[in-house]
Amino acid sequence: MRILAFCLIALLLVVVSLWSLTIGTTAIPLSDALRAVISQGSTYQDIVISTVRLPRVLTAIIVGSTLGVAGALMQAVTNNPLASPDLLGISAGAAFAVVISIVFFGAQSPLAFLWFAFGGATVAGVVVYVISSSGVSGVTPVKLALSGAVLSVFLGSVSASLLIFDMKAIDTIRMWSVGSLTGKDMASVSAVAPFAITGIAATLLLAREITTLSLGSEVAQAVGQNVLLWRIISGAVVVLMAGSSVALAGPIGFVGLVVPHIIRLSVGLDYRWILPFCALSGALLVVVADGVQRSLTGIDVPVGVTLALIGAPFFVWLARSRAGGIA
Repeated sequence: MRILAFCLIALLLVVVSLWSLTIGTTAIPLSDALRAVISQGSTYQDIVISTVRLPRVLTAIIVGSTLGVAGALMQAVTNNPLASPDLLGISAGAAFAVVISIVFFGAQSPLAFLWFAFGGATVAGVVVYVISSSGVSGVTPVKLALSGAVLSVFLGSVSASLLIFDMKAIDTIRMWSVGSLTGKDMASVSAVAPFAITGIAATLLLAREITTLSLGSEVAQAVGQNVLLWRIISGAVVVLMAGSSVALAGPIGFVGLVVPHIIRLSVGLDYRWILPFCALSGALLVVVADGVQRSLTGIDVPVGVTLALIGAPFFVWLARSRAGGIA
């Protein structure tokens, strides 16, 4: 049954991605879109597909899959149902570092953003962990969530302050800062994709260890796992995936929160199944969110805004239903 469900989600992702190629200011028949992808011709439609819509769809797939897997990994490692790259400050740290790269170093491309994003995500993760581990009770899910939220707000405010004094940087970062798939090209996708794929592949290879971690530190230690080592390794992989996503499309929220919960309810607690399902489902969510809003409104609303409209009510429900059990 799981294999069948996995194949159906993969097929649905392919279908929705092809449909997304046909949506835009100019409607392009599916047959012409397929021909443009395969032949790389020189007609107007071929150029629109190859230079605008195909990079957009590939960006959505990369961002959705990395955030879905990163969220599942963070929730397993921290035993925190509210954990995700955006809620624990990882995405905010990466985004802040990208703003620094634009304002002070004149960075312009996702490849230039990438290394700053990795560094910012790493520092943010360490800061959140240090803050949440203070006190007698040590690290708890609630303290992690609160520390991440406070750091995200702080870094967002500092980023906005920096941009006020650099109008050129505002033009560069305006759409990116709210999570957008607009304006991506194949060069940017090709530059970021290897890092995103490496992060996802590493996570899939570590699925057995991640499942053990998800059972809690006491159980993991009882079966002989070096909990600290595997948490460090998991953190490095999260930074790789979250940094790739932020560098390519900006800080997009809620994918890493919503997708893992839905998948766990559907396939159980074995991360050998959860992680690949999260990769496909995260990609599907972002492609659908982007395609549906463009199809219904005809306006290029940043996908980060659309996903926030979906994810915010889900977060409120989750916080209310789990708050009593995660303190």
